[in-house]
Amino acid sequence: MCRGLESLPITCLERAKELKARFGSFILKQEFNLMGLSNKADKLRSEDVLNWRTSFQNLLAHRDGLCAFRAFLVSEYSEENVAFYLACEDFRTTKSSSKLCSKAKKIYEEFIGCDAPREVNLDHETRTITKKNLERPTSTCFELAQSKIYTLMEKDCYPRFLKSSLYLDLTKHLTP
Repeated sequence: MCRGLESLPITCLERAKELKARFGSFILKQEFNLMGLSNKADKLRSEDVLNWRTSFQNLLAHRDGLCAFRAFLVSEYSEENVAFYLACEDFRTTKSSSKLCSKAKKIYEEFIGCDAPREVNLDHETRTITKKNLERPTSTCFELAQSKIYTLMEKDCYPRFLKSSLYLDLTKHLTP
């Protein structure tokens, strides 16, 4: 929790949580519209949207599925997880060693380092191993951290996405 919020009375924090819950659905629909999925809902193929439910990998592999999942994560204030995962995917395909070093540093500073602006939830051991891997960056230096975030999304965020109004609304608009 933000350090500034700790000093607020508990009633303020409860009120903030209540407002977040009330506006959550609205925010989700706004993100959904901004990402262009609301117009595509009628054009999405039924089998694609239903296939997202069969596995997390199927969801991430589909352009519109990834877009919908990302909109969901934005509404839950955890979009950094999928952003980190995708940055690692891009990093793994980097061929140039000079680009590898600069990309590795950028990913670490944005997602893993102390006070990173989009810090992902990693345990101390994973952070330490990843930091050590950056001493000599290779295409696999984020593999452990990426795997931990993938598992976190698959076990936590993905099931909530499938129960979300965003996904349920998409399935309502499907044509047989």
